[in-house]
Amino acid sequence: MTMTKRILYLAILLIAACKPVVNTSTESEGAFLNFTKPAENPILSADSSYSFFCPVQNKTVQWQKADVFNPAAIVKDNKIHVLFRAEDNPDAILGRRTSRIGLATSEDGLHFDIHPVPVLFPDSGEFLKYDYPGGCEDPRVVVTEEGLYVMAYTAWNQDVARLSIAFSKDLMHWEKKGPAFAQAYDGKFLDHWSKSGSIITKLEGEQQVVVKIDDKYWMYWGEEFVNLAWSENLYDWYPSLNAQGELEAIIKTRPGYFDSRLTECGPPAIILDEGIVLLYNGKNHDEVEHATPDLPTGTYSVGKLVLDPQEPSRVLYRSDSPLLKPTLAHEVTGQYTSGTTFSEGLVRFHSKWFLYYGTADSFVGVAVSE
Repeated sequence: MTMTKRILYLAILLIAACKPVVNTSTESEGAFLNFTKPAENPILSADSSYSFFCPVQNKTVQWQKADVFNPAAIVKDNKIHVLFRAEDNPDAILGRRTSRIGLATSEDGLHFDIHPVPVLFPDSGEFLKYDYPGGCEDPRVVVTEEGLYVMAYTAWNQDVARLSIAFSKDLMHWEKKGPAFAQAYDGKFLDHWSKSGSIITKLEGEQQVVVKIDDKYWMYWGEEFVNLAWSENLYDWYPSLNAQGELEAIIKTRPGYFDSRLTECGPPAIILDEGIVLLYNGKNHDEVEHATPDLPTGTYSVGKLVLDPQEPSRVLYRSDSPLLKPTLAHEVTGQYTSGTTFSEGLVRFHSKWFLYYGTADSFVGVAVSE
């Protein structure tokens, strides 16, 4: 080999070594490999006995008469607190009901006491135009080191879904801060369809707290692809853009896989030994030619991403098959009969991981991992 060829060969080896490697194998070392579903499932279901006075409709409504699903979760005072989405009108079609966020508390993660009235709902405030008549949907909740609770939820006016933010000091009383992208880039993405915000956290003991990277807060979000956004105050968020000024995709859907139709962010991301772990909800495509044959078309199941804590947009690992999928009767019956395990709440509690998820847009389920 001539000296010129040797130099060229070494240069190719160096370039190859520097390229980021994405492991898409299903063989991942790390957390959340063996979820089990306790016999208590489903842990929450609709209950028409709960009512409250709706300030918008100016009447008493049975706020969780239709369905309860898609829960956030957080540990406070050595108890698990689940904030779940409840719908009021069983006669209305999917997406045309009003959703409100309820609160339930448990000492063991399996048996819950429900607060009698919702804690976040459409009201007469300045953000009514964003969250009515569809309501407040699909929360994810984190806490700062100072004890401020931050909820990322979907405001749904039955026209455009907007990822929105609310603050609380006690999980009971919430201050709405409005759409997350209202101020970014002169409001360019205020009316852009946005959902599913997973703010990056770290473990302190068994408590997950919000963490800064490079003096900023970071959040994964999105459903047809995953984007990364940053913030300095936890309510004004700036999505990552590509060279063309459009939203940059960290991952996209994959034909023939469990996430062939959607890749929707799940619970708050968490920094563990293997990296930033983000569980996400993959939807199998509705059309057979694009879907995986391993699941029924339209099925929602849970996948896993691992990303670089030094470069949160860099993917280190992506699962090829789901960690959790519909297997129980109530997970394939209800509003969404294609089958759903839709994760939004993940907590470390008594040395175990509790993953809370919505089933068929109708119930709340839990899976536990050692």
